[in-house]
Parts: sequence; C-alpha cells; structure tokens
Amino acid sequence: MVQLALPKNSVVSKKGKSHPAPAGAERTVTFKIYRYDPADGENPRVDIYEIDAAGVSMVLDGLIRIKNEIDPTLSFRRSCREGVCGSCAMNINGANTLACTMGLDECAGGEIVVYPLPHQKVMRDLVTDLSNFFKQHAYIEPFLQADASNKTGEFIQSPADREKLDGLYECILCACCSTSCPSYWWNADRFFGPAALLQAYRWINDSRDENQGERLDALEDPFKLYRCHTIMNCAQVCPKGLNPAKAIAEIKKAMVERKV
Repeated sequence: MVQLALPKNSVVSKKGKSHPAPAGAERTVTFKIYRYDPADGENPRVDIYEIDAAGVSMVLDGLIRIKNEIDPTLSFRRSCREGVCGSCAMNINGANTLACTMGLDECAGGEIVVYPLPHQKVMRDLVTDLSNFFKQHAYIEPFLQADASNKTGEFIQSPADREKLDGLYECILCACCSTSCPSYWWNADRFFGPAALLQAYRWINDSRDENQGERLDALEDPFKLYRCHTIMNCAQVCPKGLNPAKAIAEIKKAMVERKV
C-alpha cells in the first residue's frame, strides 16, 4: 500500500481569523482565503474576509481590496489584470483559474474559497514555487531553431501552416493545467506536464523549425511524455480554452510516424 507523508506543518489548522464586513456595506461578499507564512512556523489556516463588493466585479479586484483595505499581509501574484500574463493563477472554488478573469457572479452561493495552485510548494499564502514548472519549459527550448547562415530574407510561412499553430501559441504559462493534472502531481520531477508539452508541440509543429527530430528525441522517455493518461483536467481548466491533451496526443502520434 502506498503511504503518503505530508510536508511538515501542511495540515490546515482551525485557527483562522475573521474580518467582518465594514459598517454600511452595500453588497457583502465572503472570501475564505488560505494563509500560510513559513516564517512563523505555524500550520496554514483559512481566514474569512467579508468585504463590501460594491464596484468589485472580478475575484482579483476583491483580493486587491482585501490587501489594500483590510489585511496588507495577504500575498498573491498579479500583474496585467487582463488574462494575459498568467500571474494570478490560483484555485478558486475548487478549480484552477485566473483571478483576474473570474467574475464574482460566477462564484455560486456568493462565497469565494481561494487556495494556491495545488500540489506545489507554497512559499507564502497564495504564492507557489513554480521553479520546476519553468525549468521544464526551458528544457523544451521554446524558440525557433533553423539555420539562418545562408538566409537573406524572412522565414516564410504559408497561411495554412500558420493556422496549425492556433490553439498552441496562445498559452500564457499560468500553470493552471499542469497543477490540475494528477499525473503531474505524482511525477512532477519526471513528467513534463500539459503546459510544457503543449509548448513543445507548438515548436514541433512549426513549419519553419528545422529540428523536429531533435525535439522528439528529447521527449523520447517513459516519463517526460508518456505519463499523460488523457484525464483531460488540463483542457477543462485552461483559461485560454486550449487543449494540452490533444497536443500531447499529437506528439505521441509524431513519435510513431517517424518510426513507421
């Protein structure tokens, strides 16, 4: 039988703090937010914040209001607020998504439960360590590889070949897909996960790239590619509507075709 050992001080305690809504609040919304500070040596907790949500439309706006007006110690990543940078990826009401594109009206029951991305080391509150995630992305060499020594003009690509990159290049590396994947939870040190593999296929499928064989060789491994079991969590949670599982299947297909 498999036995799992949780990291030290990882179990959520029952000592969360409550912050009632301000007097005269026009519209009250409740946030339940995972809090963890490794410096104090205590277990994580869930704090409850009741905010006046008048003028607040997105979950990220609510978090910013909490940080600015109620509790400045709350930590989370954010940048563009437009669903472009992927910084504010977190688990909201049980699903990975971007806080900046998740509307308050999409949260059933008027209660918003916010946790960090699952199965990643928590650095503080809603901030996780994505070092391994970006290391795997770097491994697939996400840039065009072509011999330009005798090239005098642009690398021309037909509209049809360019269309093959649709559904691939839009990835913003938010890590929602990889951190929702059970195979990645269990084998994050060896399985590259949906995001890195989707990015790998983006370059494998680029007609201008001349190193398709080398790219496939780099993924020819029992774990890097083949731990995908088509669970499809990745496609379900992707905030850009992409399908990493399909990209992974296309890589597997390319592996077979080059051997036939």
